[in-house]
Amino acid sequence: MKPAAFDYHAPTTTEETVALLAESGDEAKLIAGGQSLVPMLALRLAAFAHLVDLRHVDGLRGIEHRDGTVRIGATTTQATLQRSEEIRDLVPLLARATPLIGHFQIRSRGTVGGSLAHADAAAEYPAVALTLDAEFEVLSVRGRRAIPAARFFTGTWTTALAEDELLTAVTFPVWRRPRGFAIEEFARRSGDFALAGAAVAVGLDAGGRVDRCAIGLFGLGPSACRAPTAEAGTMGRQPAEDMADDIAHRALADLDSIPSDLHGSAGYRRRVGAAMVARAWRRAVREAVHG
Repeated sequence: MKPAAFDYHAPTTTEETVALLAESGDEAKLIAGGQSLVPMLALRLAAFAHLVDLRHVDGLRGIEHRDGTVRIGATTTQATLQRSEEIRDLVPLLARATPLIGHFQIRSRGTVGGSLAHADAAAEYPAVALTLDAEFEVLSVRGRRAIPAARFFTGTWTTALAEDELLTAVTFPVWRRPRGFAIEEFARRSGDFALAGAAVAVGLDAGGRVDRCAIGLFGLGPSACRAPTAEAGTMGRQPAEDMADDIAHRALADLDSIPSDLHGSAGYRRRVGAAMVARAWRRAVREAVHG
């Protein structure tokens, strides 16, 4: 099939972009890498009167380390992150999640902002953003605002972005050492979306006890989410790999809307999700303790 007819726009500045969005409202759709949007348009699962291409907009790509954070422009490709030594050193969880996204052809065109704004419940980047308490920079004709990751993802393929807002960048805090990170997922085939996955980040104090813990879950609900009960249960404790099963149980206990479909029942996804949390916890603790 072919997409429904649309007007194509290729702005070169963010100001021009948000002006187009303000003028067109919900009839406009942004496109960056197009790895999610183009198939939907081709199958006519979505149709828009205006398509606004971000590829030529200045200032939306690049990686910048400043003031204990790493700022990544929204149209920076996933392949760029995969090649970046800076990302591997400063935001290891993001670096480890990137190779799990599709195939290298997809990562060469797919963008950081596109994946986050698409907000697929089974995607890796939303879970990483939640786990690391990222912050989203947003622009409209009304001005700029910042949205914490905890408030950005609102449901299935939905975010806190208004119709006239442009995601310009995402900022990740750099965790101090000692720290450990891991992401684990289960998919039927390499490159498929995960049936269930977990991202774990652990930070230790001077005495070797957990003083920071974050657990992100994906593929297990309408959107990526955190596991606050499991996180709280680790605080102040000496981390150990044999805590993994208890933490996994706590992480899944609060979920009440695990999807059930032809790929797997809710019960199956719950068991797989618990296994992914346990596996990620063990790896993250091993790194935090032994470096």
